[in-house]
Amino acid sequence: MFSKNIKYQFKSATIVLILLLFIAFQFSAQGQKSNVDKNQAWKPATFEVVNNYKTFKTTQYAHVFSQSKHNIIRLAPELEGLTGIELPLESYKNRTNSPLKLKFKENVQVLIGVFHEKENPDYHQFNTSAKAKLILENGVTITGLPPVNIYAVSYSKGTQTINPGKGLFTILGVVKDNQKLEPRNAALPDGKLWNPTFIVEGFSDEKPLFEIIGGENKAVVDEGMSGTEGIQGGFEGGRVVKVGVTYHMFPTERAGEKGVDYYYDRVKTRIGHWSSKDAIHWKRESTIYQASGTYAVTEDDNPMNDRRAAIWSYMPVFNEKANKWYGYYLAYTVSKTIEPNHSFGRIWRCESTVDGIEGIGGPYKDMGIIMEPGLDSEPWEGRQGVASFFPYKVGDKYFGFYSGAYPFNSWADYPKKTGKGWFVALAESKSLEGPWSRIKDGTNPIKTMHPFFVENPIVSQLPNGLYIAIFDGGPDGWGHHLPNMMAYSLSKDGKNWGEARYIPIETKVNKWWDIMRTPLCLIPEGNDVYTIVYAAIDLKKRFHPMGMVKVKLNKDAMKSRLEELK
Repeated sequence: MFSKNIKYQFKSATIVLILLLFIAFQFSAQGQKSNVDKNQAWKPATFEVVNNYKTFKTTQYAHVFSQSKHNIIRLAPELEGLTGIELPLESYKNRTNSPLKLKFKENVQVLIGVFHEKENPDYHQFNTSAKAKLILENGVTITGLPPVNIYAVSYSKGTQTINPGKGLFTILGVVKDNQKLEPRNAALPDGKLWNPTFIVEGFSDEKPLFEIIGGENKAVVDEGMSGTEGIQGGFEGGRVVKVGVTYHMFPTERAGEKGVDYYYDRVKTRIGHWSSKDAIHWKRESTIYQASGTYAVTEDDNPMNDRRAAIWSYMPVFNEKANKWYGYYLAYTVSKTIEPNHSFGRIWRCESTVDGIEGIGGPYKDMGIIMEPGLDSEPWEGRQGVASFFPYKVGDKYFGFYSGAYPFNSWADYPKKTGKGWFVALAESKSLEGPWSRIKDGTNPIKTMHPFFVENPIVSQLPNGLYIAIFDGGPDGWGHHLPNMMAYSLSKDGKNWGEARYIPIETKVNKWWDIMRTPLCLIPEGNDVYTIVYAAIDLKKRFHPMGMVKVKLNKDAMKSRLEELK
């Protein structure tokens, strides 16, 4: 045991140590602030492109090559807002490009991004002459391409030919000759982690289908708001529908328990019913379903396990023929130790006990399982099983998007050896009641939307008849190098789906989230305006909030997309 004197000395030393750490932190913070000040955007110089090449604003999501999907996903702050030049990727790779000619009104420094990869002939051919200075190592991350070092090359006033060598390069900006450029290593990641490349609305060569016109600059349902009592972990997918002037939201509530680790929020879930007149101010109405939160006792898909341990992804659909609301939702077995913890998903159908469009609030009664793991399952559905479901009508029959995740390479890998991938496929039926059959014509899973990540698609139709699926485009987090935006895909016939486009709503509203997750709706409001309510994650807290944004449909773009699909 310590004596009182030793205790006192220990206490005094502890106080001194805390003070020293505090002072060190202050100096560190000032140093970091100083570095941030130094790294503010460099001042641009004006120039004219003599060739017929387009320019782009050097910012996140910018496409740096014409006729290409490669885009900036990370960039050093010094480069933000400069003007780059869209070079033709294929002709530069084939060495058939026209020399780039720029006209300057003053002496300048051209910022040239050079891709570097040891064993690739397209790179490492940059002419590092005496006038080329390396100023930013790993200064830009461009999807699908190697790391980028940025050189400053001086050019005199007048018309100049920019010819830095045979290797692939990109022009990221032009700054004044007297601009002081502090060399550093920005340490941004390799763009080849983001594979494949993807199309971001408003940043590619095509017209965007949707313009972001506004929305809330903060979450619309957040921790501490009325109705969130007892919800430890916030929200994830589900659906929002509009009946008359009222919005009805059916999110997955990650209820969890107080005093229990946050992961349990994913296990003890429930489906809530919320209502709103403006999609901003929400009132919780009721609980539709409550999961048991009971972990499995065996590793396989065994009836001994509670197969309703976690409940997710409730999709209300009005059946006009039956004059009542149907609900489709997902129930999981939950493993405590095996990834993914959500396993062997089953889709249940339920019906409102109140007839008519006003019966949306239920109560609902279960009508049984419509899809589950079984003899007609395929290995790509994986351990997660039938992980979501959304039905929609096409002609005189119905299609239903269903999904799977953590695939098996073969059934020999069942039940624990899984890969990575979040896939969707189509089932078909003659009615909303079923029976539903997996389509077996070789088109499943549907990889035309994205090769390995599509989650929770919700389908509707645009005014010209095009089918549109809006879905979770995947996180840029947790080791998943994905677009971190909501996405959409178009189809002319409801069966064959085109490549995803991603909607960068943070370009028009404050980005209060770190990880974008699931859109719950695309609700037409008239005058080509649509409402989207979405779930997202703020990594600073356990509670996952809900947001809202408004977008406007571009009818010219809609028309051209229909022509493309023909």
